[in-house]
Amino acid sequence: MQKDQDFLSRFNFHKTPFTREIEVKERFRLEVYDDHLNYLYRAVDKRMSAALIAPAGTGKTVLLRALVDRLPGTRYQVHYVKVTSLSKRDLCREIAAVTGIESAGTYPVLVRRLQERYTDSMDVDALRPVLILDEAHSIRPEVLSILSVLTNFNMDSRLVVSIILAGQTPLTDLLRQPSLEDVAKRMAHCASLKLMPATDVNRYIKHRCVIAGSTACPFEPDSLTAIYEIARGNFRATDYLALKSLESAHDSESNTVNTNHVVEARGLIWA
Repeated sequence: MQKDQDFLSRFNFHKTPFTREIEVKERFRLEVYDDHLNYLYRAVDKRMSAALIAPAGTGKTVLLRALVDRLPGTRYQVHYVKVTSLSKRDLCREIAAVTGIESAGTYPVLVRRLQERYTDSMDVDALRPVLILDEAHSIRPEVLSILSVLTNFNMDSRLVVSIILAGQTPLTDLLRQPSLEDVAKRMAHCASLKLMPATDVNRYIKHRCVIAGSTACPFEPDSLTAIYEIARGNFRATDYLALKSLESAHDSESNTVNTNHVVEARGLIWA
């Protein structure tokens, strides 16, 4: 505990920087991310579906949290499922479990119960159902095809549930498969996230230092360049490397982070 306190005080932090425990309101704002957030919100607001595709560590989860935060609980009922490689029936059981209905029964029975629950949510509770399927790139094509069934109400004449497919880049190829043409056509928007350029990495690191309580960024310019060259604009890798670099600087009793600290941190992370 004392070591942690010494670490924070050395760099004038009020809390540990570069952790995943960050509030939505404190997230790093990028125009392209805000544009995708707005498109995703509009799709849900129109009771339509969308996809969010991003390489690991590029801010997918943060963007999903921002979307959920923007959907008031008085109007929307959001259900989140982190998908693994499941059968149609097992995926329906997972969705049923988070939706709060009985997850037993055959695949057709589960689909019917889910559709009835979504309809009741709209007509009885006055809540628009939103289903987020994370790690959707791991869904098998024949399983993903059930989304066209789950979103089909009154012979496709009524929009009830919005589905957000979130996954890594293989999801792009998955949605391009001929067998999933109907699912792909139901996506009103496809948001694609990319790695940060060097200028945004510098801004990001300074931003994370500020929200952790520091009035001055302890990273020297050469260390910011080194972090970008190693992490290549990946949010997650940048966080790991920046935090380890701070720890390296602290251990050497330095009040700033230089290139040597970054190199040493790289050795600790990717040894």
